[in-house]
Amino acid sequence: MNSTNRTVVVTGIGATTPLGGDSASTWEGLLAGRSGVKALEDERFADLPVRIAAPAAVDPADVLPRPLCRKLDRSAQLALIAAREAWADAGYTGKAGEDGAIAPERLGTVIASGIGGVQTLLDQYDVLKEKGARRVSPHTVPMLMPNSPSANVGLEVNAQAGVHTPVSACASGAEAIGYAVEMIRTGRADVVVAGGTEAAIHPLPVAAFASMMAMSKNNDEPEKASRPYDKGRDGFVLGEGAGVVILESAEHAARRGARVYCEVLGQGLSADSHHIAQPEPTGRGIAAALQSLLDSSDLKPSEVVHLNAHATSTPQGDLAEIKALRKVLGDDLDHVAVSATKSMTGHLLGGAGGIETVATVLALYHRMAPPTINVDELDDEIDADIVRGEPRPLPEGTIAAINNSFGFGGHNVVLALRTV
Repeated sequence: MNSTNRTVVVTGIGATTPLGGDSASTWEGLLAGRSGVKALEDERFADLPVRIAAPAAVDPADVLPRPLCRKLDRSAQLALIAAREAWADAGYTGKAGEDGAIAPERLGTVIASGIGGVQTLLDQYDVLKEKGARRVSPHTVPMLMPNSPSANVGLEVNAQAGVHTPVSACASGAEAIGYAVEMIRTGRADVVVAGGTEAAIHPLPVAAFASMMAMSKNNDEPEKASRPYDKGRDGFVLGEGAGVVILESAEHAARRGARVYCEVLGQGLSADSHHIAQPEPTGRGIAAALQSLLDSSDLKPSEVVHLNAHATSTPQGDLAEIKALRKVLGDDLDHVAVSATKSMTGHLLGGAGGIETVATVLALYHRMAPPTINVDELDDEIDADIVRGEPRPLPEGTIAAINNSFGFGGHNVVLALRTV
């Protein structure tokens, strides 16, 4: 089939995060500058150097039926909750093919996870050791597969155009949304359910990240631990949750009279080829991704008024990102309101790009940039306009925003969105 209308729009959003069990409560928490980081009370974390994280505000087991939860890893549970909200928000009822609004073969899903069903894998290994092979759940493999969230969402909505799971560490959620855009632009689908999910708050991942010296050890003040751009930042805080958007061709959305949040202009991709875990200090790869986005779209730097930064709260990473933005945007960066929402949600790894895209969509739709919290003393080298303290209104007229996501392995993904 030939290419459809190359304009891709967002018609639905859904989220379940450390700030709330849906997109509305999450957005309210972001604007209020509320932290979702807490002390971990589970005794399994008691002897670890890191005993804080940002768990989902609403336990998926309180939302989904118990028999379904037994068949899904927590990462897939969170993805399904966010996808259901987004699907309904876009005006769809039931599965594709049932309500006449979308044919199954024109619908796809791209839900990413950086780690996959790690809780299932580790918990079932404990079962094997302690109770024997006969007690291992027959659902273990379908639960631990990284593609399980996307596959289960695909089953939920009857998606037949393709069900995909890009895995690129902490860039996974953003790469999923970029992949979904291309599915629509190349004519393979009219509608795609896209986003990211993660549920890795388990002693082993926490201990492993702590051993890498990547996480904040501010156990005494959990709510202040995630502090992007602050002079005292000492690493990220692990979070969990999911963020999902419904993407459609503008033509398909108009045909069914859908409410449109914004346009997705496209993505820029690159790889650092520097180190498996450390960011390239000059931001070379990030700059290449942003430049690629500008070169492949009609986005002008002067249109960009808001950035949802990757900004994990690591000393090197936060600075490299700002250097890259300054290199490509030049003086136009002075007019960009920069928000680091990980200061409130923690870092959702493969789910980060999903919930941060939802936040960027809402920032454009409501013309309001969320604050970055815990910036008590701004790093002297951060040469950008960081939104601090209170939310900031965004200008009227046609405006654009950027959402950055980067991951271990040197993955760089830059998404751009614009008001309609």
